[in-house]
Amino acid sequence: MGKWFGAYGGQYVGEVLKPALAELEKAVIEILPSEKFRSEYLRLLRNFVGRPTPLCPAENLTEELGGASIYVKMEGLAHTGAHKINNALGQVLLAKHMGKNKVIAETGAGQHGVAVASAAAKLGLSCEIFMGSVDVKRQQPNVFLMKQFGADVQVVEDGTKTLKDAVNAALKDWVRESKRTAYVLGSALGPYPYPDMVRDFQRVIGDETRSQILEMTGRLPDEVVACCGGGSNAMGIFTAFLEDPVALTAVEAGGFGDKPGEHAVRMNGGGQTGIIEGYKSYFLQTDDGQVQSTHSISAGLDYAGIGPQLVQLYETGRVKFTKAYDSEVLQAYQEFAQKEGIIFALESAHAAAEVLKKASQMKKNSIIVVNMSGRGDKDLFITAGELYTHEWKTFLNEEADRLKDRSVR
Repeated sequence: MGKWFGAYGGQYVGEVLKPALAELEKAVIEILPSEKFRSEYLRLLRNFVGRPTPLCPAENLTEELGGASIYVKMEGLAHTGAHKINNALGQVLLAKHMGKNKVIAETGAGQHGVAVASAAAKLGLSCEIFMGSVDVKRQQPNVFLMKQFGADVQVVEDGTKTLKDAVNAALKDWVRESKRTAYVLGSALGPYPYPDMVRDFQRVIGDETRSQILEMTGRLPDEVVACCGGGSNAMGIFTAFLEDPVALTAVEAGGFGDKPGEHAVRMNGGGQTGIIEGYKSYFLQTDDGQVQSTHSISAGLDYAGIGPQLVQLYETGRVKFTKAYDSEVLQAYQEFAQKEGIIFALESAHAAAEVLKKASQMKKNSIIVVNMSGRGDKDLFITAGELYTHEWKTFLNEEADRLKDRSVR
């Protein structure tokens, strides 16, 4: 039933999807290691994505907090504004080598959708993106960008109308069109071989970080922190440090409260073992086993499940999980903006919030690295509404009136 991470992972799918997954597994084994694929992928990472991304010392906050030296891995400077492009490009390129002419994908915050649409445009494949209507409303800038790259955006109205339902819709479409279509999954979860493939495409984050911090300081960091929804950016940066004496901390969405439906905290007693969307992992579930509603101020951390390898790493104690509340996230967003000139995506700002809490408690000669997995351009309609409320409301009303006048003319 596919690869396992302890008791988690596997490949729990209907018979109609097994041939497509078998074809994908064969491609992963035969195509990914080939010199032809690797050289083309690395060339595109360098010349299209813009790798390596910088590791930036947060000198002002380091001095202010008076503890650990803080370093920011600037994935937000990658093409399309987030780490998602590393995996999207790899999977779209693999699809092209497999002879597919179309890719489909799900997206929550929109960054994965934008990355897939961009990669498909670059490599000459058609593209269809599934996105829950709730996420469409709060991530309209990314919907616009996907369409500019030529993608067909399918708005999903089922269920909670968020990422979970977008995944379900994309999988159903893949069943219908798997012969000519590749499904580009955005996080390190789902049925095998997706958790392995996504992790390996994202590992470039951790490999670069490891080399950069050694070059800059002469030693490894004491701790690495990443936000965690499905887990692609967390596994991307953690994997390079798993065998090192480096603390690894994943930060979940604490939302606005601790009651069911107010957060998306799967670990530390929040989630239960389940089998959903083709894999076995931890999921937020109701008493009768249904997927529970979630909340996060960020559109990318409200997924009810989590990647299976992260559950194994949690249960073995290798990765520590914590959470950040919406209010802490907004505070961290502003702190890094005003003190370091860096605008974190709201997802990444969860990790930033943990660093602000922890750095001052660490020794002065210690080092903490935070993965800024995306930049905050995409969150303008959320952050401005929260932090610039009156002016933003006035601007939107004036824009609505202007557009109305134009339509009348």
